[in-house]
Formats: sequence, C-alpha cells, structure tokens
Amino acid sequence: MGNEEEDMYHSIRPGQTWLDTEGKRIQAHGGSVLYWEGTYYWYGENKEKTDPVTGIWHWGVRCYRSTDLYNWEDMGLIIPPDLEDETASLHPKSWMDRPHIIYNQRTKKFVCWIKIQNRDGSQSVTVLTADRLLGPYQKVKEGFRPLGMNAGDFDLAVAPDGKAYYYFERVHSETICADLTDDYTDVTGYYSTHFPRKYPPYVREAAAHFIRKGLHYLVTSGTTGYLPNPSEIAVSDSWHGPYRILGNPHPADPTRTSYHSQISSVFRVQGKKDLYIACADRWLPNEIARPYEDYAAAFEAMFNPDADRTPLLKWEQNKPVENTAIADYVWLPFHFEGEMGRLDWLDEWRLEDYE
Repeated sequence: MGNEEEDMYHSIRPGQTWLDTEGKRIQAHGGSVLYWEGTYYWYGENKEKTDPVTGIWHWGVRCYRSTDLYNWEDMGLIIPPDLEDETASLHPKSWMDRPHIIYNQRTKKFVCWIKIQNRDGSQSVTVLTADRLLGPYQKVKEGFRPLGMNAGDFDLAVAPDGKAYYYFERVHSETICADLTDDYTDVTGYYSTHFPRKYPPYVREAAAHFIRKGLHYLVTSGTTGYLPNPSEIAVSDSWHGPYRILGNPHPADPTRTSYHSQISSVFRVQGKKDLYIACADRWLPNEIARPYEDYAAAFEAMFNPDADRTPLLKWEQNKPVENTAIADYVWLPFHFEGEMGRLDWLDEWRLEDYE
C-alpha cells in the first residue's frame, strides 16, 4: 500500500465498479468496515464464484485493508468456504450472508456472527471466534437460533464499557435488540422489540447501528429480497429504545430504492469532525430499471392473504436473474440536519472535502 502504482483511486464513486489494488473486483458484500490499530478493514461475502445456475451462493468471507478508504488491499479469505461437508453452514451452496465481526476486550477474541438461511426455510446463526482479525476463525456455534427465533439480517455493536448488542430481524415480523453474553457468543435472554410490521415489504431488515452525539441510530431496509426499497432511519436515547422513526434517509430519490442499493453498515471516519459513511450494496445492477412499486406489490401478495394476487403472478413470470457476482457498492456520506441524517446522491466525492 502507499506507492503511486497502487494508489488507483483518489475519490469514492458510488455505483461504479470498485477494484482492489490488484485490479480485481472487490468482493466484500453485505459487509462492514472495522478500524483496527490505525487501519481500516472491510470484510464481507465473497461472491466471486456465485452462480445462480450451479447454486454457488458464496465463497467464504473476504477481507481488505486500507489507510485512505479509497484503495483496498486484498487480505484473502479470512473465513474460507467448507468444501467437504455439503450440510455445513459454510458450504458454498449454503445461503450464508452478512458476516459481522466485533472485538471482545475481555477475552481478547474477535467474534464473528453470520446469518444462515437454511434449506428448510428457517434462519439461524453461525458463530466463530479468532485470536486475530484476519483469522483463522474457529466455529463455536452452528444452527443457533437466538432467543428461539428465526434470525435474519442483523448488526452487532459494542458499548464503551464492553457490553455488546445484537440487532436483528425476527423474520417477517419485527426488529429485536438483544443483549449478548460477556463472551459475545450467545444472547443473555434480555431483549426489546421494535418496528412491528405484519408482512413484507414493510417489515424492517438489515439494521445498521451507529451512535452520533449521544443518540443511537438504526438504519433499516424493507424486505424485497435482493431488489432495493425505501430505507428508514430511526433514533433513540438508548440501546434498547424506544426508537423514533425519522423517515427515509434518501428523500431526494424519486425511485424509492435507496439509490438502487441496500445499506449494510454505517461507520464513522477517524480524524473527521462528523463524517459517517453509509456502506450499501447495489446487489442487482442490471435491474435498476425495474420499478419498486411493481415488486413491492408482489412481495406483499406473497405474505398478505388479503392482497390482490395479480402482481405476484406477473412477478413469477418476470423474476430477475440474481447474479450478485457483479454487485457494486454505493458508499455515501451522511448529511445531518438536526437529528435527521440524509444521504444525497454524489457521482463522486472525497473525504478531504469534509472537516
């Protein structure tokens, strides 16, 4: 890192293909950015071999590092796929999504939680730990159902005193905030519920938590699979809420698709006065012309027995090809107006333009 040949980028360009320092497409989807010992680490789902024809869903968890947030060096697979056991949660054909890693100051362990969509339709969690951020990681839980619930998209967060929290979608129902045990590998049993909804696409998922000026923020998306939908931002005075919904953080987007993306995490930039970046995936870049209203009605018809079935029938005839191997990223800076955080579209932007 650091020489002129490697410094390929001097800005962030949302929605454009982002290459690593070797000129390869970055594969860190549904991911997060962790600042550790003066360096940023960006990790997520490796989709380089994903193929809807062969059924390969992922190829492990890949990690990159950077000191400028523009140019990312590939550090390889920190959690490789399990090629031996076809029933394992980390097998390439297993629906493994959204790894999140936090550091436990007490145990000196990095703890990774991963969502698994099981073949029987249920959802569970695989938990791994490591002595180093880049691994190797050892599996400590598989088939784990926190609080006995189907646990969907989620985020993990650690308080300054070391207490950790787990924000997840109780599938097609509500958002849960659960306390983690001292070692971060389980839940204590204490939890709170938020944003109850009857059915998709209105159920909130993909919670991204961050703290700004003493306030707790949760950014969530609706539930329309890999197709995008309107985001929602909520704020609270405490970890467990209650959360007040402030609205859509993308108010200038007429398509109601969060600029054709889904936010996976939000992080604060070190050394900046008030710069928070929303990291989002544009999962299906070839589908940006598809109107939100069409597939939103189809998703409601899937789960609402009283809804008109016509949109669902049309959907079944015209489903998108879900080739997430070519997914792109949409990273945008938050602009705050009082409590409200908004994300305005920028074709290109630079960290140097922020205090």
